Amino acid sequence: MKINSLFIIILLLFTACTPKPTPLSSKLPHTNLVPATFDDFESTNVVDYRLLIHMFQKECASKKVQNLYPNICKNITTVQNAKDFIYKNLVPYQVYDREGEKSGLLTGYYEPELFGSLQRSETYKYPLYAEPEDLITVDLSAIYPELKRKRLRGRVVGKKLLPYYSRSALRNQEVNATVICYVDNEIDLFFLEVQGSGRVTLDTNTILYVGYANQNGHRYKAIGRYLIQIGALNYEEVSLQSIRAWLEANPTRVQELLDYNPSQVFFQKRDQAASGSLGIELTPLHSIAVDRKYIPLGILTFIQAKENNNSLIGNYAFAQDTGGAIKGGVRADYFLGFGHEAQERAGKLKAPLLMWVLLPSSIQNKIESQQ
Repeated sequence: MKINSLFIIILLLFTACTPKPTPLSSKLPHTNLVPATFDDFESTNVVDYRLLIHMFQKECASKKVQNLYPNICKNITTVQNAKDFIYKNLVPYQVYDREGEKSGLLTGYYEPELFGSLQRSETYKYPLYAEPEDLITVDLSAIYPELKRKRLRGRVVGKKLLPYYSRSALRNQEVNATVICYVDNEIDLFFLEVQGSGRVTLDTNTILYVGYANQNGHRYKAIGRYLIQIGALNYEEVSLQSIRAWLEANPTRVQELLDYNPSQVFFQKRDQAASGSLGIELTPLHSIAVDRKYIPLGILTFIQAKENNNSLIGNYAFAQDTGGAIKGGVRADYFLGFGHEAQERAGKLKAPLLMWVLLPSSIQNKIESQQ
């Protein structure tokens, strides 16, 4: 079978087979892999193979997934024996980080619900912005191919490209952007930015779906870290719930804390519930956000972790999304769905993660020959 250019990229990303491999190139980040078997993770988890086939049918609507798994996407609608099909067409590899550690971090995210209006009022006064007209995004790979996925964001002043406005600067000036709607809670709006997508229930009882469009180019800084620095919380206490509780208990310091993160996200209207960077609707408990420097979007993974209540997480999940706080190879943000229960679970999830990727069996020999 002919290996296309996207597979070659994957091969470059996934070439190391020991916990402490030598990088192929200092300019090319990569994920470290160790050959594995299905028993390494399935033996302690119940797997619904028919559901996995159904997930593939949905994911194969994406060109990236089609390019990653051409044989699977070609034959997915004619599968008779789901388990045999998966075992025949996929090969598992365990993911290690660059220091040779196999344990990473799993956190959770959810689809938040906000309440808003298309009209500004005393109740609905916090604007949810679309991408500003004066925000310039420069794709550096157009000039320097080695800087693939690297972008500059800024604003043009005269003949210079300057950094775009920070969060605090945007709040204190007129923003050159369409307001999608106004919401009633500044804290909820901030957490919508963290989650990346959500829904707004308008005062007309209609639902508006919104998702990530762009951001202002400033590096994301976790506000939980600021609360640790000022002694308000310790590391073990930091969660969505504890951060929200501090904000609600200290209303005069809300802007101080939010402004610690200079990054601001801009949104666009969507015609479906929460969807990730692939543009496909996320599947609760079977979608994750990853660092695509290490894990290609569209790839199938298996994640395993224990939550705080010692319940075991062990699920197949597609890499469908990205996030500013998701950094590293053995690192994932687990999509837990919509509603209060999902929010509570996501806010508390912070667990050691084991992670496997499932690669097409057609390139197994090619990968192993380079290890």
